Amino acid sequence: MSRIILAPMEGLADDLLRGVLTRIGGYDWGICEFIRVSANILPVKTYQRMCPELLNNSLTEAGTPMRVQLLGSDPYFMAENARRLVSLKPAGVDLNFGCPAPTVNRHRGGAALLGEPELLNQIARAVRAVGPVDMPFTAKMRLGINDTSRAVDCAQALQAAGIDELIVHGRTKLDGYRPPARWEWIDKVRAAINIPLIANGEVWTVEDFVRCQQETGCPDIMLGRGAIADPLLARRVRGEAVDGWAEVAPGVAAYWLGVRRKVVAGHAGGRIKQWLALLRRTYPEAEVLYQRVRTLKAANEIDAVLLDAGILTELPLAA
Repeated sequence: MSRIILAPMEGLADDLLRGVLTRIGGYDWGICEFIRVSANILPVKTYQRMCPELLNNSLTEAGTPMRVQLLGSDPYFMAENARRLVSLKPAGVDLNFGCPAPTVNRHRGGAALLGEPELLNQIARAVRAVGPVDMPFTAKMRLGINDTSRAVDCAQALQAAGIDELIVHGRTKLDGYRPPARWEWIDKVRAAINIPLIANGEVWTVEDFVRCQQETGCPDIMLGRGAIADPLLARRVRGEAVDGWAEVAPGVAAYWLGVRRKVVAGHAGGRIKQWLALLRRTYPEAEVLYQRVRTLKAANEIDAVLLDAGILTELPLAA
């Protein structure tokens, strides 16, 4: 059976949502939101804050392994931070060469480095040197900055540095998240390397999953926003029986209760609205909820809507 991996999604798939998605199930492993590395060595608490799963043997509550992703451009500081991370026994270490966010790219992070395959090699080689050989070591990249001309060069540079597997998002930095994903280019990259390649990008349905496998030649697929829009997608792909919104609604409740415990009331609403905005792509019930909460500012008003809709059965404890 193909492996299904939960993508790192900065600002979207935090530990609360990772917990909900992996409890619903279907994932072999996942990657936490990236940890930004600059010219210092981060304290242990930073890793544990960004990936609380590290406090649970690098597992979500449902037992899904979560790897930790580092983002930066300095080989020395990436390696020294990886050394500290490795001491916390993550399920694996991943390098981010795919983030298209301007705030990240301005500081030479993420996809901004895809014009420098030599630097990618130096970073990955330095990180590889500090990690145990039996700890999974991966990198996630896009196809390039403005075009795909160096995609193969970057992939081969990372392979030469000793990564175990490569994850390729089938878009350039310039593409952002606009469809379509260039699956045919993932296939070209796959054909140019000898390590396993995991395909990522624009997989929203079971049909997309199958087409992505066919067009990329990759049996293993990483799900990103498609997993957020349909938390049952991984299980649908596996051919498991699912019960639609009846299975998703308790996850929405669990997520909101977690947000209310963790996030100050003034910012809590944005989190649930963000998820509902994607969920409504799959579930009409989420559209109804989204329309009811989208203009609300106060968290206690959202509490009342979710209670009235039968999503909540109790009022949450606020942060």
